[in-house]
Amino acid sequence: MEGHIWPAGLFCPEDQRGFDDACYEFVGFQLSSQKAQAWCERGGGHLAFILSDEIQQFFQTHLHPDKDWWIGLAPVAANLTLDFSSTEGSLAWLDGSDVSYDNWANAPDAGATCGHILKHSSFQWEASQNCGQEFNFICQFDTGKTIACENQNATLKCGSGQMIEIEDAFYGRKTVHYCQSKLNSTPSLSQQECSWINVVDSVTAHCHGQQACQVPVDLNLFSEPCAVLGSYLSIEYHCKQGHDVAVTHMFTFCSFSCDNCASINVNDQAKLRLRCETVCPDVVWFIEDPKPLSFILSASSPQEKATSLLVDLSSSLNVITVNQLGGDDEVLQAATPIIESASNVLNVSLSSVRTEPSLIFLNAILQSSATSNQQDLMCPQRKVSDSLLTGIKNIQSALLNNRKMNGQPAIIDSGQISVYVNRISPDSIQMQNINGVRNSSSRFSFPSLPADILSVEDPVDVRVRANPYSWMEENITGTVGSLSLTRANGTVIPVENLPEEIEIFLPRTDMGQENSTILDLAYFSTLMIDVPSPDVTLVLKLQPSEDLSFILLLGYKGYPNYTNYVPKEQEKFTWVLRPKDRTRDVGVHYLVIKPIVEPGVKSINATVTVISVAAQCKYWNESTSSWSEDGCRVGPLTTPLVTQCLCNHLTFFGSSFFVMPNLVDVSRTAELFATFANNPVVVCFVATIFAAYVLVVIWARRKDIQDSAKVKITDLGDNDPLAEYRYMLTISTGHRRGASTSSQVTITLQGTEGESEPHHLTDPEKPVFERGGMDMFLLTTHFSLGELQSIRLWHDNSGDHPAWYVNNVMVQDLELGHKWHFLCNSWLAVDVAECTLDKVFPVATETDMKRFSNLFFMKTAKDFRDGHIWFSVISRPPCSTFTRVQRVSCCFSLLLCTMLTSIMFWGIPTDPSEQTMDLGHIEFTWQQVIIGIQSSIIMFPINLLIVSIFRNSRPREKVTKTDVSKQGNTVRVSPSETSSSQMEMKNITPDTVIKDIKRMAKSLSKAMKNPFPHLELGPDQHADINTLLTVLENIIRQQNEKISNNSKYLYRQLHHVEKELGLLGPSRFPNPNNYNRAMQQVQGLKSHLESSLDEDKPSPEGSINGSTKKKQIHRGLPWWFVFVGWILVIATSGVSGYFTMMYGLTYGKDRSISWLISMVVSFFESLFITQPLKVLGFAAFFALVLKQVDLDEFGEPQIDENFKRTDDPEVVPADRRDSTCSFYQPPPPTDIEKMRNSMIKEQKVFSLIKEILGYMGFMWVLLLVAYGQRDPNAYFLTRHIRQSFSKGISDTMSIQDVFTWANTTLLNNLFGEYPGFITDGNSKLVGNARLRQVRMQKGSCLVALPMQISVPDCHALYSWELEDMGSYSPGWSPLRNNATLNPDNPWIYKSQHKLRAYPIWGNVKLYRGGGFATDLLPDLKNSIRVLQYLYDNIWLDVYTQALFVEFTVYNANVNLFCIVTLILETTATGAFQFRSELQSVRLYQSTGGLHIFVMASEVVYFLFIIYYMFVQGKLMKRQRLAYFQSKWNLLELAIIVLSWSALSVFIKRTLLGQRDVSQYENNKDQFVSFHETAQADAVLGYLIAFLVLLATVKLWHLLRLNPKLHMITATLQRAWTDISGFLVVIAIMFLAYSVASNLMYGWKLYSYRTLLEAAQTIVSLQLGIFNYEEVLNYNPLLGAFLIGSCIVFMTFVILNLFISVILVAFTQEQIHHKPSEEEEIVDLMLMKLFSLFGLKSKKKDDHTLP
Repeated sequence: MEGHIWPAGLFCPEDQRGFDDACYEFVGFQLSSQKAQAWCERGGGHLAFILSDEIQQFFQTHLHPDKDWWIGLAPVAANLTLDFSSTEGSLAWLDGSDVSYDNWANAPDAGATCGHILKHSSFQWEASQNCGQEFNFICQFDTGKTIACENQNATLKCGSGQMIEIEDAFYGRKTVHYCQSKLNSTPSLSQQECSWINVVDSVTAHCHGQQACQVPVDLNLFSEPCAVLGSYLSIEYHCKQGHDVAVTHMFTFCSFSCDNCASINVNDQAKLRLRCETVCPDVVWFIEDPKPLSFILSASSPQEKATSLLVDLSSSLNVITVNQLGGDDEVLQAATPIIESASNVLNVSLSSVRTEPSLIFLNAILQSSATSNQQDLMCPQRKVSDSLLTGIKNIQSALLNNRKMNGQPAIIDSGQISVYVNRISPDSIQMQNINGVRNSSSRFSFPSLPADILSVEDPVDVRVRANPYSWMEENITGTVGSLSLTRANGTVIPVENLPEEIEIFLPRTDMGQENSTILDLAYFSTLMIDVPSPDVTLVLKLQPSEDLSFILLLGYKGYPNYTNYVPKEQEKFTWVLRPKDRTRDVGVHYLVIKPIVEPGVKSINATVTVISVAAQCKYWNESTSSWSEDGCRVGPLTTPLVTQCLCNHLTFFGSSFFVMPNLVDVSRTAELFATFANNPVVVCFVATIFAAYVLVVIWARRKDIQDSAKVKITDLGDNDPLAEYRYMLTISTGHRRGASTSSQVTITLQGTEGESEPHHLTDPEKPVFERGGMDMFLLTTHFSLGELQSIRLWHDNSGDHPAWYVNNVMVQDLELGHKWHFLCNSWLAVDVAECTLDKVFPVATETDMKRFSNLFFMKTAKDFRDGHIWFSVISRPPCSTFTRVQRVSCCFSLLLCTMLTSIMFWGIPTDPSEQTMDLGHIEFTWQQVIIGIQSSIIMFPINLLIVSIFRNSRPREKVTKTDVSKQGNTVRVSPSETSSSQMEMKNITPDTVIKDIKRMAKSLSKAMKNPFPHLELGPDQHADINTLLTVLENIIRQQNEKISNNSKYLYRQLHHVEKELGLLGPSRFPNPNNYNRAMQQVQGLKSHLESSLDEDKPSPEGSINGSTKKKQIHRGLPWWFVFVGWILVIATSGVSGYFTMMYGLTYGKDRSISWLISMVVSFFESLFITQPLKVLGFAAFFALVLKQVDLDEFGEPQIDENFKRTDDPEVVPADRRDSTCSFYQPPPPTDIEKMRNSMIKEQKVFSLIKEILGYMGFMWVLLLVAYGQRDPNAYFLTRHIRQSFSKGISDTMSIQDVFTWANTTLLNNLFGEYPGFITDGNSKLVGNARLRQVRMQKGSCLVALPMQISVPDCHALYSWELEDMGSYSPGWSPLRNNATLNPDNPWIYKSQHKLRAYPIWGNVKLYRGGGFATDLLPDLKNSIRVLQYLYDNIWLDVYTQALFVEFTVYNANVNLFCIVTLILETTATGAFQFRSELQSVRLYQSTGGLHIFVMASEVVYFLFIIYYMFVQGKLMKRQRLAYFQSKWNLLELAIIVLSWSALSVFIKRTLLGQRDVSQYENNKDQFVSFHETAQADAVLGYLIAFLVLLATVKLWHLLRLNPKLHMITATLQRAWTDISGFLVVIAIMFLAYSVASNLMYGWKLYSYRTLLEAAQTIVSLQLGIFNYEEVLNYNPLLGAFLIGSCIVFMTFVILNLFISVILVAFTQEQIHHKPSEEEEIVDLMLMKLFSLFGLKSKKKDDHTLP
């Protein structure tokens, strides 16, 4: 039986609920009280007892409030035992126990004989004399206790692995109310004389040590102790852990052991275990006689060992049942664990088989012996199946032993195996449907069997078992069942070649959605059906919308005609086509449905649903060990849920299903689109995707144009024209917020052979160093720098956002092809991280490159930017040839293909017989895996091909003309342009040539690591050209060997010098001889260098072109392959979109919406969860395992031809760098410090402005929220109600006055002119009003001895300890023993919890929320009657301390509830004083625009709070314990805590209000307490008030930068020492005068009645608010002295001295005041604001920015 484990391990059946060691069943049908008790007794229980408030609350959560429910109440009868005793005349529980807890709606009458839970009464009880009424009822089944009436069985059950141990048992009667269904009336006293006998020994002998047993109430076993009333059996027991044989199994690594077999006797219990490493619940079989357990294990695999053990256990069971066990229940109980274990072994066997087809296939290819290999692999599985069959046969034989004929069948049902056995007579076998207990069990129906098969005299044993042959590779997808007929001795009765067929139904559970198609006969009537196999039978079922006749035609590979297939209909609207009927055709068939209509009718408005099923009926042929179809056929009752097989023999039967997808008929396109109006979902969705694609492509094209401008290698403008050695710099800016920079960035390269000049990294044509950008620059040097060791980066901190986060730098030697990587990952900023603008970065080693953090983040960034097809649309690298338009198109094609594959396989039914594989909480079936593989095969190859084509296609080469203007300023000289060139040659002078030669010499010296020779020149002398050339020549000749590597670059530089000299000519030199000598020196140096070069004369373009050609190796696909990719995109998108729309139109609207929701959810889950996790997982794998550095991230752009230096003698570079620019020098530390200070001040200014503006918004929102919770109309409402109910009130009221006020003012205002409304009819009375009083105990104080005779009794002042909490009869007389306690009785004390009230303050004391209470009735007349009753019975007397009148009203005009409490309290004097407490609450929010505005303000307010939490959290993390030392931090923390507290109280108030309103709606004629809601609303008001207070105080902190306020704060700090002393003196004086005035006037004057009131009066005296007359009238002399001395000492002396101390401190602070840094920030802020509005700052500002 299925059930549920409840808390504390309590197990209850599925239809019961567990609570407090009992199971309860809430029976839905209705019976009388006695029949309901009898119904519960049949299960061993009784009508429910409600013994506590917890059980009452439990019932309330499960009962329907609109129904009556019988409970176990009955009249108290004479006690049959001394176990319980109850008061005569009242109701008791059925077992005789007293009703200690009750919840009566009305006190039970004396003649009540039963009780029930009353409907519509908040689940209160009602006693009744009419017990014949039919109500619903509640049964209670106690754990470890059961009863059984006459001719019934007592059932005892324990859990798995437990045994029954009997505690107590009796037979007889202890109560008259159990098992009295045969009695017609309550028995008389003489009839109740019964006894009982102890039957513990008998029950123990029957059940002890078993897991479950049944004890029959048999008069032959027990004597009758109660002859008249009849007896019943009562048993109490508990469960303990027992000895067991545990059979466990799992996939691998199993072991067999015996725990106590070393020295086991014949009579001992054996404990055997088959254990595996994987945890699996044990299947337990209890054995009391271990003698038959002797078996030998010889299996070689875990499954074979397990099955061998099960065979031995089943054989032992057969022996035990024959020799010892006599009852069928005991055999069934022992056999069940064996069948469950066999089912588990079969599960493991199926799992192992399903992993082996790949091995079979591999062996077939390699050895061409598939048959033998398959048989070898299947051999262990067949052994397992045969062993399981043997075990099941033994179990069936054991179950059939001693079984009576035509009795109830024995059924054991487990996961894979269901066993059914029964012994029936031959003549009744055809009258029975033989099936198991599950819906998935097979069902057999026999025809009339011939006499030669069955003998009329002998009984027939029927055996049904499940399929153990699933290891065979057949498409057996339904339930498999076997039925055999055996004789009493176990021999099988052969059943074959029957004249009539056996009907067999093989179900398929959990089929999912049916494979059905709806055809609208008004538009089309053709359906395409794909028949998957030649051996299947096709069953077509038609369900027309109205009763029509049809003609069905089926054609193969074409539309049918009347000569094709004509249906043979066995059932109405059903057509069964066997393989021979279809000539075993496989593939697409066309089904034509033609309705038969009357002549003249051209169309018909009807639809027909076509369900197509392909099925097979197979049986297990034991001779060939295979599945066969001989003698079986598919019946016409086959449906997608069950297969009907008609067979003429018996064996194992199975069914095979092929769930065919509904194909789309392309020829029906027009017909399907004609239904667009009825189902536009998928078509509109696909059209929306196409429209979105067009818009996104337009955006992507614009971004591609912008990216093309960024793909550029910038030739630095400050490269020396003579420098020919090229380096390409690739600088990546980080993705962090604010990573881009507006500063001027400079770089230098440091190598083993020298250091480059500083170069300014800029490009006049495009922005550089943008966030996430990658910029490339071409930097040249005179000679090679060797192996680079470091780079140095700095910037000048200029612009709007100077901070820069550099990610990494790559430097490539274009001459030699070497690359160096620099992992920077640093901020260059004055206010972030290291606060530096200048930093040196070393070259990254191989270890640095393979560090996990570098590899992980580099791989992640690359995959997201370029690899992830969706995310890369946004973050595509500009260098990539895979454009955004192409990426968007690939996403578009992929999405449409995904939609197509999803909708193709949508709704395909799942195979319930398939084993579910699970990975943790993820479960999937083999069918789902296959569908996933098929979808991938359909979708991914074509999309992967498209992406590969776009990604690997080379860009088209464009023939462009060289733009000389972009190569720098040059001068071209030709014979025809001599005159014009002379104007341009002004840029080239002899000084220019001299500087070039000097730079050449210095660069060469630096490269050779030799100092530059010192030139001895006079003060006004300059080095001439000949001297410099001589120095250069000396360097070349001295370092002849070392210079060989740089000779070609030096040769080019000399060539440039020679061209410059040629352009100048002798006339430009002061001395022509110098010119001639210089030309000779240059030519001589060139000749010297030519000898060290190769035979071919080098040229500037030689190495450049050579290196460039090396780079430009053509890789990838030709450029025209892009057109192939676009053709594929268009084709796949068009086809996918078309067929998706066709499928959507075919499916119908509801199914299309379901698919669309599933598709969208799956898509976004994959896009935002699965694929990012995949990227991160692959990145982690590459970083941890592979550790491969991908240096070529996105491909290198080709070097533009514009960068090739041409050896044109007429072109001479004329640009020279201006080395005097500031950015060529790193900023000095002093300037950086000034920048940092200035930046910090600016940040503080902007932070202060942001804080002030933010706080202004915060205060505005807070005030909106605060006043949005309050309504000014609440004051007028409360004042009106207070004035209305205070009429007739005096300061001293007697009890008579109180009743008079209640009968007049109270009732007249409660029941106004309009029914249900108070006073003038504007406020609705919510529920009834309630009167409640608190009393003091009699004799709560001691009377003085001399007065005890005159005053016999007294009562003390009210206190919670002495409050009267008793129960009385009317008139406060003692309660009689047999009196019934009515919960509405005004003479019974009710607790604060029960009344749902709270303590309340009066003028005198704090009163508890409980008391003696009664409700006024809904109308005036009955309320007057209630008051008269209370008055007549002296409900108010001298012991009454306070009377409370409580009610709630609702005023719809102002949408407010008002909770009213009118208090009349008295002291020991006996006079009542009036006080009122009114609380207005808005429980229904108004629906106007203001309410929406307030709600929006509340949301914004808590967004502010979350922001402040984030800010304070960062501050707390930074300051740690010092955070709590700042009072302003504590203030912020208090605001946050109060805000969240207010939110929680607001939510609680809302929930409480909904609860109270709901209670009122269900109980409109009762008092409904809103006190808890009012209390929550009051707390909310207090929290909001304190929030506003603290937030306003925070303004002081924000205005701290004001110089005046800062001076006041400093003054108070300076004077604090003196002030603290004066505060002590003032406190002492106040205390002295307060105590003195309280002692002198406390018993006479109201203002001094307490010490606190006296202190308040003295403070008022200092403020001039004082009643002089009352003091002087009481005692003029003493009063004048007190007032005069207080004014003199307190006002004139102490307070004036206090003020003087503050003034002195203020004067000193003015003299010694020092401006703080915050004042400088204020000045800077004012200057910024003035400059913003174009005003001049009056104050002179000495703190300007650098």
